[in-house]
Amino acid sequence: MPTLTLHHLDTSRSHRILWLIEELGLPYDLVTHARNPRTKRAPESLRAIHPLGKSPVLVVDGVPIAESGAIVEHVVDLAGGALRPAPGTPEHARYRYWLHYAEGSLMPPLIIKLICGQVKKAPVPFPLNVIPKAIAGQVDKAFTDPELRLHAAWLERHFAEHAYATGDTFSAADVQLAFPAEGLLTHRAIASTIPSVRAWVERLRARPAYERALARGGPPIGGW
Repeated sequence: MPTLTLHHLDTSRSHRILWLIEELGLPYDLVTHARNPRTKRAPESLRAIHPLGKSPVLVVDGVPIAESGAIVEHVVDLAGGALRPAPGTPEHARYRYWLHYAEGSLMPPLIIKLICGQVKKAPVPFPLNVIPKAIAGQVDKAFTDPELRLHAAWLERHFAEHAYATGDTFSAADVQLAFPAEGLLTHRAIASTIPSVRAWVERLRARPAYERALARGGPPIGGW
């Protein structure tokens, strides 16, 4: 078994890699990096691990692997394909879709919503503060909020019919998708419209491996 070292950033995407490794029961070392308390950005220490300085980064036998989706696929391979449906099945097609949808489609509007929220709260002197607030508000109204409602309805439709991302069985796609779904649930107006998504997230939070990941690395969501 290769030597695994996970470089984990508090309240970040790396929670799901920690959780996945716990689900698979793989031996690993954990190195935790704290966000800059003022900027909330990742610390410079992560740049020593990967040039982009972002988390998660999984070091496998001294070789750093970045990007959550790539790490999920690599870790599942190391575990012999555990938590991945058999190729050629409808479940595998769903697995591949949700694995990539999480970062490719759902995360971008969530990030834009987060940035717009920060712009609205930025310490700009009056009366100039009206301008960035108005711009951020217009971005939310014209793009971000409708986009999030669209994705929320799509997720609700799926989880009203399926217990997990691939169907009736938990998989690594649930681990990948959980982080943006938890972010979506922090928006009250949206959260109230997706009870099936909330029920799915609660099933995931009740898993022993999820609880072990919380104990070791803290909660996934912060500052949304």
